Amino acid sequence: MVTTLKTQTLMDSRFLKACRREATDATPIWLMRQAGRYMPEYRALREKYTILELIKTPALACEVTLQPLHAFNLDAGIIFADILPPLQGMGLELDFVRGEGPVIYNPVRSAEDVDRLQVRPAEETLAFTLEAIRLTRHELAGRGIPLIGFSGAPFTLASYAVEGGGSSRRVKVKSLMMNQPLVWHRLMSKLSEVAGDYLLAQAQAGAQALQIFDSWVGELSPYDYERFVMPYSQRAIEIASQSGVPIIHFGTGTSGMLKLIQQAGGDVIGVDWRIGLAQAWEMLGDAVSVQGNLDPIALFADWEALKTRATNILDSVKGKRGHIFNLGHGILPETPVENVRRLVDFVHEYSQMLNQEDVTV
Repeated sequence: MVTTLKTQTLMDSRFLKACRREATDATPIWLMRQAGRYMPEYRALREKYTILELIKTPALACEVTLQPLHAFNLDAGIIFADILPPLQGMGLELDFVRGEGPVIYNPVRSAEDVDRLQVRPAEETLAFTLEAIRLTRHELAGRGIPLIGFSGAPFTLASYAVEGGGSSRRVKVKSLMMNQPLVWHRLMSKLSEVAGDYLLAQAQAGAQALQIFDSWVGELSPYDYERFVMPYSQRAIEIASQSGVPIIHFGTGTSGMLKLIQQAGGDVIGVDWRIGLAQAWEMLGDAVSVQGNLDPIALFADWEALKTRATNILDSVKGKRGHIFNLGHGILPETPVENVRRLVDFVHEYSQMLNQEDVTV
């Protein structure tokens, strides 16, 4: 009976209700990269451990996941991990180089490279994150806070795998896509299976929602997205959907192809700050929830300027069911912690006021 009550409390959380487009007393808020470098608690751990050590030590990954939930009144947690370890499980040599970011020492550039990539179960290659999810769920028991699992989308994983790290223009990955379509389709087929299996495994480990990140998909034309990428995002989401938990589909720079992103799948569509939230929702229709979409730089502004921008987003949708407040991308490392705290509290307080006014009218 206790387990049933806890489950019921969790299902009634603002975040999960918003994912289902149900009425909430206030707009839920969580923030991409909410666990990370802007928090002094995280920086203290980073003085002792590398990023990969934090990710691959379940107790530490759990600790980092919980840090922002202890500090702020957030409506969901997201497991501390990274989108790139699945590539390690496929046979790519990954490291995070200080001052440079992720580096892959044996990037994918040919048909032979694609053939060498292994597709193995997440339980074998990413057991550390699955255990971190189990530990975090245990720690969150009774608090009514859902936990989000995530994966990079096939195109974003391909971008890192082919470029060998970050890239401003993604010349190598787009050239492979355009010049060697058969090789590209084999690569994306493997990546879609890995991403989908990883998301499903996270839900089976205890994550109550999943997010698929397509951080670099905005570099594509709608033509290329629809033909070379969308089928593989659809496949990954199709596999993850077997879990029955809500799926958030997020990309940046997608204003020109939001309908295609929606067609690829997801219960919630995440949008960045390059389009108004109300405009994005009008394009998508009422069949999905929408997540977004404050410019992360706004968190560096004075409080009044930050509050104005948060107010504008909330006013634009007037407490509409299915809105999950978030940034249009991840929190930046130097973000003032106090602005995060004030934003989280303001979103709750102001949206509650909007809801009360709507009831009064």
